[in-house]
Amino acid sequence: MSKIEVKDLLDAGVHFGHLTRKWNPNMAPYIYMERNGIHIINLYKSVAKIEEANEALKKIAASGRKILFVATKKQAKDIVSEKVANVNMPYITERWPGGMLTNFVTIRKAVKKMAAIDKMKADGTFETLSKKEKLQVDRLRGKLEKLLGSISDMTRLPGALFVVDIRREHIAVKEAQKLNIPIFAMVDTNADPRDVDYVIPANDDASKSIEKILTLVTDAVAKGLKERQKDKADADAAATEGEVVASIESVETATVEKETAEEVTAEEVVEEAKAEEETPEAVVEEIAENVDEATEEEQTPEVEPEEPTEEEN
Repeated sequence: MSKIEVKDLLDAGVHFGHLTRKWNPNMAPYIYMERNGIHIINLYKSVAKIEEANEALKKIAASGRKILFVATKKQAKDIVSEKVANVNMPYITERWPGGMLTNFVTIRKAVKKMAAIDKMKADGTFETLSKKEKLQVDRLRGKLEKLLGSISDMTRLPGALFVVDIRREHIAVKEAQKLNIPIFAMVDTNADPRDVDYVIPANDDASKSIEKILTLVTDAVAKGLKERQKDKADADAAATEGEVVASIESVETATVEKETAEEVTAEEVVEEAKAEEETPEAVVEEIAENVDEATEEEQTPEVEPEEPTEEEN
């Protein structure tokens, strides 16, 4: 794994924290100094934490488990979807569906609806529908794709969660904690690092900072996946020679077979599309029924006074 340079993090503005009056005292060990009313993050500690997190992520990827990336803030969406898609990992860049982890069965049902619609289009069933029904089914498919399209291949709970801005994604963090799923996160000076298993002290507001950290993290994941492919190739070679080799994918295969047995029929998809035509947010509400309006208000980022840019400092 290539060495992480402090200068590269500095150039990306990873060291800029929040206003000193908005700091979380638990971030004190990761703060280097205060400058112009803003906390400056200690990049030497950031480097050490990135290396520690990358090593753990590499092992998780090599084991065959998925790492779910969560970043719904505007400046992180495109970066996460681009970087994470390159390593074939699931990600959430739209609104976090309440119960995504704790009520995973319901999420899988919604994903199966997408698969059922695709099957309808492939086998010609879709063409037998009326024009109105086609429109309704297409709208349902688009809505599900926007919310859950990136996790369609995630057949079981992820092996880890990577979060950009744990204050904004506090619901995701709480669900992962409840299920004892390891949490990796970029943590700014206004957040509580005690909620995270692997803390990466970094500016989680600037796109350049987010892109730099995500690049380093996804590179580590890619190396883990490469190791896994090599191990599988060696195992296949050994099996060809007559050795008894345990299948690495046995648990995942059993899960997929179990889900395949529960097919969603075309009639069910059409009926649901008709019902949801009246209530466009029905799917979201079904998935997030345990999240109240107050929780959504907490996720609204507060507007802060404009902080100095990298050029000004």
